[in-house]
Amino acid sequence: MSEPAGAAVSLAEAPPPPDTTSEVPLPPRVQPVRRPGRWIVTTVVLVLVAQVLHGLVTNPFYQWGRFTYWFLRPAVLDGLLVTLEVTALSALLGLAGGVLLALGRLSGSPVLRAVSWTYTWLFRSVPLIVVLIFLYNFSALYRTLSLGVPFGPAFVTFDESRLATDMTIAVVGLSLNEAAYAAEVVRGGILSVDQGQHEAAAALGLPRGRQFRRIVFPQALRSITPNYVNQLIGLVKSTSLVFYVSLLDLFGTVQSMGNTYPGDIVPLLMVATVWYLVLTSAVSVVQFYVERYYARGATRTLPPTPLQKARTGLAGLRNRLRGEAAV
Repeated sequence: MSEPAGAAVSLAEAPPPPDTTSEVPLPPRVQPVRRPGRWIVTTVVLVLVAQVLHGLVTNPFYQWGRFTYWFLRPAVLDGLLVTLEVTALSALLGLAGGVLLALGRLSGSPVLRAVSWTYTWLFRSVPLIVVLIFLYNFSALYRTLSLGVPFGPAFVTFDESRLATDMTIAVVGLSLNEAAYAAEVVRGGILSVDQGQHEAAAALGLPRGRQFRRIVFPQALRSITPNYVNQLIGLVKSTSLVFYVSLLDLFGTVQSMGNTYPGDIVPLLMVATVWYLVLTSAVSVVQFYVERYYARGATRTLPPTPLQKARTGLAGLRNRLRGEAAV
């Protein structure tokens, strides 16, 4: 049976099927969000930083030649060594005293709580310079120190003037002051540990001392470390006050040499400033790695080190350049 003529014509005039082999058009490229405010602020900050650096380099008032001369002089290095010794001893003794005071504040004994609170209140209220000057003149109040029965005979007697050297006065004064602040840092860190950890440690039947050493204190260090390192940076700068008790630390050496060479007072102050920057930066680096160590188990991924950040940044920059070259 033959097809109708109209049907043949309609088939002949029908449009060709679409070409499925042609390329599909790519979606429009996603444009990044424009942030003109950020670029403006960045430009202003860079201009200000460039002006500050230009002023530091070109201003003859700073006398960078004399700065270079004084920076590694033996007298300055000896003062720097004294600063390091005072800081290290005061930090260790202050932290040990702070732990004891914090435990006293958290103790069930009302006497220990009262004594610890009074000590913390007193030394946080009195300026450090007053404590140092008071200890420096302590021999005027007590010429001898003795150990024995209260209100009874003394077994051992010390001459305070021979015992209290300039280094001893500086370390004792800074340690007494540091312990008061460290006590609050440690107490806050212990209180930050979840109460369930205390209950779990008690449920294991561990002694109270072992609970504190093995379970509570390691977790409290996550909170204690950044706060105490911040306090330690303040301690590094507070060592400049030991100059007033006749101990020539870094600042005392610079101050003494500035009196001898008044024309070099500015470069000498810049020497002290740079050395303090170096010390505080070293403490900050130690803080980063200590925090990273105690972050294990609290975070899924540890924070990257500066070297890892640099590698990641270089890899991202390399991939971005490859992507732009391909486009």
